[in-house]
Amino acid sequence: MLPIGPHTLKNRFLLAPMAGVSEKPFRVLAFQQGAALCTTELISAQGLFRLTNRTMRYLRYDPNVEKPYSLQLFGGEPEAMAKAAVVAKQYGAEIIDINMGCPVKKVTKTGAGSSLMCDSGRAGAIVRQIREATGLPVTAKIRSGWDASNKNFLALADALGAAGVAALAVHPRTRAQGYSGKADWTVIRDLKRHVGSGFPVIGNGDVKTVADAHRMLDETGCDYVMIGRGALGNPWIFRELNGGSKPSPQERCQTVLSHFKQHLVHHSEARVHREELEPEARAAKDERMGVHSFRSHLAWYAHGLYGASAFRAEVMKLDTAREVEAAAERFFVGAQVDAQAMAADQEDVDYRAALG
Repeated sequence: MLPIGPHTLKNRFLLAPMAGVSEKPFRVLAFQQGAALCTTELISAQGLFRLTNRTMRYLRYDPNVEKPYSLQLFGGEPEAMAKAAVVAKQYGAEIIDINMGCPVKKVTKTGAGSSLMCDSGRAGAIVRQIREATGLPVTAKIRSGWDASNKNFLALADALGAAGVAALAVHPRTRAQGYSGKADWTVIRDLKRHVGSGFPVIGNGDVKTVADAHRMLDETGCDYVMIGRGALGNPWIFRELNGGSKPSPQERCQTVLSHFKQHLVHHSEARVHREELEPEARAAKDERMGVHSFRSHLAWYAHGLYGASAFRAEVMKLDTAREVEAAAERFFVGAQVDAQAMAADQEDVDYRAALG
């Protein structure tokens, strides 16, 4: 297992950076369950210059748990990205990860995300200038290419390797595919064979179970497996991958409630009220917004359990912390896994909020 810069990770299983999900509470939970690295959700380089309250929320991390602390940036200009990385280092970042795979139009139209795959010179310059400005290891996450006619992941890997990239994660779909279709794991295999021991290759895409993760390692020879969708509502996947057990219903319930509590704290700390509100009204608004942003997590936690569909319909109507706690205790304490319904239930779970 190759190190990432100076960092030797404790195992081969990483949490993927996911928008609206890979915030401090969920990263800490994943680390505690055995993940070796948990990168932040994508943070705008321009946002780091302004250090808005929203950006400051993204920067929060737990130095006692998040070791090493990996922060993902997105942007398209090498100089601006290097300056932003310096700010990130000042706030504790030990690894800078560059998003070169996001397919969302509002990101790509700025020259960031997967649009960088169309300009290997600029992509390489971003890696090089961040390394020179910070002295930190720089990693990147790419796709197989822009579309079926332009799968240039090997050429891009060469450019990034020459720039000194410390590790490269690849999601084996094109930008045009988004998250549709099936991930082509032969892309991961070909990339690993191409770079050899030059730098670590991180496989990503369609890893939903423990068996999937081990199969990816066996079939592709990648150094690490990055898990996104498979960890949503199931942080215990990292424990299982390291030989641990599945959660009991009681543990599942306690984890959901603890995650919810930390989520509310995390969001209220950074929220700014532009209108004048009395303290009681402000607290109620903070709570309601925190509950609403946690609804997706509740839906993901219910995946594969008896009665999940009805529970998801219920939680989408909740507004207060007390209502969430009561609903979670009522459902999760007695919840049993419904193995036969898991495949059918998959289509009823909305992952778009996390996966872009």
